[in-house]
Amino acid sequence: MSRSFGSSAHFATCSALGFDWPDGTRVFDSLQLSVGPGRTGLVGLNGCGKSTLLKLLAGELAPTEGHITIAGSVGHLPQNLTLDTALRVDAALGIDRTRAALHAIEAGEATEEHFALVGDDWDVEERARATLDELGLGRIGLDRTVGDISGGESVLLRLAALLLRRPDVLLLDEPTNNLDLRARQRLYDAVEAWPGVLVVVSHDRELLERVDRIAELHEGEVHLYGGNFSAYERALAAEQEAAERMVRVAEADVQRQRRELSDAQGKLARRRRYGQKMWDQKREPKIVMGGRKRQAEVSAGKHRTLHAGRLAEARDRLDQAVEAVRDDDEIRVELPATLVPSGRGVLTLRELSLAHGPEAPAVPKAWELRGPERVALVGRNGAGKTTLLRTLAGQLAPAAGEAEVHVPLRYLPQRLDLLDGDLSVVENVAALTPGVTNNQIRARLAHFLFRGSRADQPAGTLSGGERFRASLAALLLANPAPQLLLLDEPTNNLDLASVRQLTAALDSYEGALMVASHDVPFLESIGITKWLLLDGELRPTSREEVREMLWEG
Repeated sequence: MSRSFGSSAHFATCSALGFDWPDGTRVFDSLQLSVGPGRTGLVGLNGCGKSTLLKLLAGELAPTEGHITIAGSVGHLPQNLTLDTALRVDAALGIDRTRAALHAIEAGEATEEHFALVGDDWDVEERARATLDELGLGRIGLDRTVGDISGGESVLLRLAALLLRRPDVLLLDEPTNNLDLRARQRLYDAVEAWPGVLVVVSHDRELLERVDRIAELHEGEVHLYGGNFSAYERALAAEQEAAERMVRVAEADVQRQRRELSDAQGKLARRRRYGQKMWDQKREPKIVMGGRKRQAEVSAGKHRTLHAGRLAEARDRLDQAVEAVRDDDEIRVELPATLVPSGRGVLTLRELSLAHGPEAPAVPKAWELRGPERVALVGRNGAGKTTLLRTLAGQLAPAAGEAEVHVPLRYLPQRLDLLDGDLSVVENVAALTPGVTNNQIRARLAHFLFRGSRADQPAGTLSGGERFRASLAALLLANPAPQLLLLDEPTNNLDLASVRQLTAALDSYEGALMVASHDVPFLESIGITKWLLLDGELRPTSREEVREMLWEG
């Protein structure tokens, strides 16, 4: 177990890397990875160890065994970032001491200690302001505190600190979570301009389209694919097509070997019957017939062993071929009770003002949602999207006006706090489905990939993706069935496989849908029929305008 740093071309490698959690849970066993200059997107299922791998590369965790080599300095932006709200912006950027020394020198305190702190960094304030400006944080003064900025801005502030340090190896873990469209575009620009080694864990397809290679962490191994995420998908599809062909070939071989073994056993049975007939009729001397019988038995044994061995080999080849095919389960459900007829009134807003800060957004006129329409709710961080959804769900009272819902409604918040962590998945769903039997609930949960004992897991032990699936199941299987579904940033913290599962589940949903999200590719994939922009007021927009906002930054 070791960790070393080099000074040649910048890179990061893991050799025979092993890592165990303190409770003995094995995460990596002899993992191999090598990344050099350029942008690498690290993808994989929730819980496969992506964040753990970044922490190992950053030196925040120590490997149990193996060797990590980092050539150059390292900067790490973790997924769950918490900054002290009382911290000043210059301290968050890591330039507070240098800046204080610079101001002291300018004030006439030209001490050796102050010059040592400044070093060659005389333009630190200019660089800091330029970096903040590039990330859309130009309005934030260096003397402000972290408590004055939003959660999304604090992510960009932490990124600004890393950019100012200019590490040779930059590690980003889900950096676009909680960022609005403009903030995401600024982060995309920073990623595209990065000159060194960059490894980014993300489920954001727009970001992954900007990388040079994809590193997929699958079943404890890293597989590298050249190109962006689209190229990776094409390569993976080709691999799966080849794997499925091999399964078909192996299945045909097993069937052939079974037939040959059956044919051989039939021939041997006929020989046995013929030999027994000769024995019974005593047509040859007893010693000759005995020798022939022993010879036939030896030959039969060899023949049987040969064909049985060939069948066993064919089965092994089939098992290996099957293992190469990914088991990417998809949610497949029928939800006829969620059907909303075309034209039926679902939601009416009348001169609605939200209870949200001094500049509360409003719906100045009457606005209606009819039929099974799918509405995307977009806007900058802090515009009031969550407040609007909570108001529609009845959790918040409006400041003025009225929001009238005409159909059964369910709301899935960002926090995924619908489930009781002490109850099992089955028990959580049962609480929302009075009158439905345990067997019926289990049958329905199986369609959400909670089969057998998985449905008996306490909700508090579920991974992020599992918790989301369980919450979605509880909403969609509720009684009465929801005919208006409100989702708040549903793809945050979901891996790409879970996003595909969510999309499949929403394909089965026949009610009206309102989704607040910054994930434009996801919104495009679920058949959005209306786009609404919340920016001081609620107004219709278009996918093209949303895309334009994204590209303009």
